[in-house]
Amino acid sequence: MVAAIWGSIPSPSSGVLTIGPLELRAYGLMIALGVVAGVWLLGRRLESAGIGTRDDAASIALWAVPAGIVGARLYHVATDWERFSDDPADIVKIWQGGLGIPGGMALGIIVGVWAAHRRHLPLGPTLTAVAPCLPLAQAIGRWGNWFNQELFGRPTSLPWALEVSDEKAIAAGYPPGTTFHPTFLYESLWNFALCGLLLWIDKRFKLRPGRLLAVYVLGYGIGRFWVEALRIDPAKEGAGLRLNQWMALVLIAGSAGFLIVDHLRHRNDPPPAEPDGDEDEAVAEDEAVGEHEELVVEDLDVEELDGDAIDDAEASDVDDVEELAAEEDANRPREIGGSGN
Repeated sequence: MVAAIWGSIPSPSSGVLTIGPLELRAYGLMIALGVVAGVWLLGRRLESAGIGTRDDAASIALWAVPAGIVGARLYHVATDWERFSDDPADIVKIWQGGLGIPGGMALGIIVGVWAAHRRHLPLGPTLTAVAPCLPLAQAIGRWGNWFNQELFGRPTSLPWALEVSDEKAIAAGYPPGTTFHPTFLYESLWNFALCGLLLWIDKRFKLRPGRLLAVYVLGYGIGRFWVEALRIDPAKEGAGLRLNQWMALVLIAGSAGFLIVDHLRHRNDPPPAEPDGDEDEAVAEDEAVGEHEELVVEDLDVEELDGDAIDDAEASDVDDVEELAAEEDANRPREIGGSGN
């Protein structure tokens, strides 16, 4: 039933989007949209954590994104040099595809840390904020492979199988009309899910600053390992695994080892304190009580002052009465008595 309704996923006939006289390379456009989404999420998370602003996010992206693209391209060229050795000018033709995510992660994160330091942002919390932004950008950017009809997987007849042009099928060594695993779609959905998982973990569990980035690396490595196993494009291999699968294993082992060692070293540490809504209400109540106590003290001071003033006034009146009585007594005529002779 499903196959009858949805036989396969068609591929775009062209990797260029034409809008009037303007032509946009769909591959680059999807990468740009992914960057915009990632920077937007980073700005929101920096502001929510109270450690930065959207301007900080844009400033970091201004340096980290180009560095990430350069790193991704260099990784791809280094691992597929045979493709470029005859014509090195093809190295700059990024719009034709060919970005290695591990290289982009490495150089992009390094430059991003430097840019965050320039903005005086705390390192650990900033890395925590950026963690879910990376898979979000990757999930959107992966759709550029769909427009280029590249990096698809083994042949399949599943309802969501990917159609490619006859030229692409023949170049892959299969007859025209063959449908393939849409590995770009698998990796995109995996990264969307990873982004949501990281957001949930960050909200549910308060990890030590920066550790959420290690969880991202672990999750990305796992997803990349099984997706890479489906791909049929030419790649260097060793011991039955593709090069990128070995790189994924390195990411998995490194990030998992870091998280385990970090947990063992800090398992007895108190959890990081972070004010929540209840604590905010308690703080507000304490402030209100403090203000009330100040008002009471002021009222008491006024009452004491008024009482002292009344006492002073009463004492003054008594003194005045005594003075008047003394004056009347002094002015009263006195009777002089004598004996008769």
